[in-house]
Amino acid sequence: MRHKFTKTSSIPNSRNFRKQWQLLQKVGCGLCTILGIWLICTTIALVFAFSQPVDAFFVLGGSISREVYVAQQAKQHPKIPILISHGSQDPCIWLIFQREAAEIENVWLENCANSTFDNFYYGIPILRRWGVHKVKLITSQTHLPRAKWMGQILLGAHGIWVDVDIVEEWGVPGNRESRLKTGLDITRSLFWAGLSQFIQPQCSHVTRLADVNMQAWQNVGFKCERQGGLGR
Repeated sequence: MRHKFTKTSSIPNSRNFRKQWQLLQKVGCGLCTILGIWLICTTIALVFAFSQPVDAFFVLGGSISREVYVAQQAKQHPKIPILISHGSQDPCIWLIFQREAAEIENVWLENCANSTFDNFYYGIPILRRWGVHKVKLITSQTHLPRAKWMGQILLGAHGIWVDVDIVEEWGVPGNRESRLKTGLDITRSLFWAGLSQFIQPQCSHVTRLADVNMQAWQNVGFKCERQGGLGR
């Protein structure tokens, strides 16, 4: 009798297991379908964006040479908005644009980022609010290929096509790329590409270049990189 009872009681457990397995299969198929639709829509958006003109400049901080370059670009393309992610001190960027006689109304400074990953973490919500489809990513040779791959993954996940402009640096570059650093950033970029569809981090330190208070900065003092040629 004991053996018969044990055999009978195992039948409900087997049925429950099958039901749970079938439920997991349905959930998995549903998620795969959603992922497939998202990939198709994103690919279509990227194909469309590829044929469009650049509608934003995105500067990764790390060298004042990049800000000099984008100021020159702003002079040629005054209507295209510019986002500089944690670059040089605000007054240094202001002086560069003044020297180049470039438009400053469409230039925004994001000062929350502390790493390349943060550049995209805080920059993507701003670019999305601008309705950007094709961005010119400005960085340096010493920042590649990590910055380029991260841009293509993270911006591409939002249907934003990325073109890269490489700016020459002088002196000893401040950033050194390594395979480990590149691998770690690429890995978390793949995860964030999905999460960023639902989570939009907001930076509380975003300033329009035209609103930089130069008098206040002159009172407290500031220092610019020598490569900028600003005499400070």
